[in-house]
Amino acid sequence: MGVGLLLSNTYHLYLRPGHELIAQMGGLHRFMSWPGAILTDSGGFQIFSLADLRKVTDEGVRFRSHIDGSEHMLTPEKAVEVQRALGSDIAMVLDECIEYPASRERALGAAERTVNWARRCREAIDAGAPSASTPSQVFFAIVQGGGYADLRRENAARLVELDFPGYAVGGLAVGEPHEITCEMADAAASCLPAEKPRYMMGVGKPSQIADYVRCGIDMMDCVLPTRNARNGCLYTRHGELHIKNAPYMNDPRPIDESCGCMVCRRYSRAYLCHLFRSHEILASILNTHHNLFFFLDLMRAIREAIAFGNLSRFSSEFQARLEAGPS
Repeated sequence: MGVGLLLSNTYHLYLRPGHELIAQMGGLHRFMSWPGAILTDSGGFQIFSLADLRKVTDEGVRFRSHIDGSEHMLTPEKAVEVQRALGSDIAMVLDECIEYPASRERALGAAERTVNWARRCREAIDAGAPSASTPSQVFFAIVQGGGYADLRRENAARLVELDFPGYAVGGLAVGEPHEITCEMADAAASCLPAEKPRYMMGVGKPSQIADYVRCGIDMMDCVLPTRNARNGCLYTRHGELHIKNAPYMNDPRPIDESCGCMVCRRYSRAYLCHLFRSHEILASILNTHHNLFFFLDLMRAIREAIAFGNLSRFSSEFQARLEAGPS
């Protein structure tokens, strides 16, 4: 399908099977036999989502494993150590992600802690040896600031002073309205170097991706194509299709007649509906293949629209088709 970059989850790999084991196996690329690039997150967002199982201090985050209740301490230095052992191509510094809504005082405190942690990560990166399996590994800093545009701009400017190879915008898509997400993304991106990658974490829905691109975002990640595929939600150019629904039990058409993926070229909605209703694992596999192809194809179309200078028109037409819904 032309995938060039995968995201692997540091928190989960740290707990199971463990970063030491993965390092012994030659790093993530060899461990899972993936020849392309790999990005690892810092684990901060997963720990944020644990809520009752973690405590954040200036030193780091003390948390209990959701698997066995064991206690762990994740510091900026530990985040660097773990990701170096994993051997990803792009790694993330540790940041503090907060909830929405949050008071200005809370957002300011988290933004300040994020800068301090980024500085400690920078020092650990400079002082330590490169990843044994990926010596060219680079680290990105993460902009925080809650729902306050001025805090986002200030946080971005201070992180730029630390001179990271790339920057991410974090702490968004945590419950705030889409308009706020775009406003915060635009505020952060406007203060980040245009010549360095700008990565927005944890987004987005197909209807929203072009909006983030217009804010100046280059990279995004999201669980939606795979998670929704496992739950029978398929993406089409005319909106979401829930394959378990009764009308598709005898529908001979593909998921999306304009899609060129292997699933749409070969299988009917009726067959996919049968697989899902029968709880066949093949349903998840085929649904995932289609959804990933859809997202990759959407990004290809966005890049093409940028090249031809008609991103706004493409976005409007795409949005109109989504609102029409699948037939």
